[in-house]
Amino acid sequence: MLTRKAHARWEGSLSKGGGQVETGSRALRSSYSFASRFEDGKGTNPEELLGAAHAGCFAMALTYTLEQAGFAPVYVDAIAEVTLAPRKSGEGFSISGSHLICKARVPGLDQAGFLRYAEAAKVDCPISRAIAGVEITLDAALV
Repeated sequence: MLTRKAHARWEGSLSKGGGQVETGSRALRSSYSFASRFEDGKGTNPEELLGAAHAGCFAMALTYTLEQAGFAPVYVDAIAEVTLAPRKSGEGFSISGSHLICKARVPGLDQAGFLRYAEAAKVDCPISRAIAGVEITLDAALV
């Protein structure tokens, strides 16, 4: 079993304070703030980081699925758009969905087959399973 770490530190009030997030490998270190999460402020935010994890995980899962089926993808390009929305109760926010957008070049595979493999990877990638309580949608196309 693998365990990965990340660290976050927040200082000050929610609206005027700020923080730093860092991956355990130190490959990523960034500031975050109220403005970077709820406005267009400088820095990252938890939803953007979740999106990066989801896109990366999905791209790897789809590559694996295609290879297991005998295809050799040239590339798999994935974007995840993670939506943060107010809760219906009016108290706080929730992640309401992750929309995956994928373009790939896979010699010898038609669009219908590609969609079947992409849907399977969407369901099977570990990050999709971790966020299974939210709607995950997919647009996938061969290029």
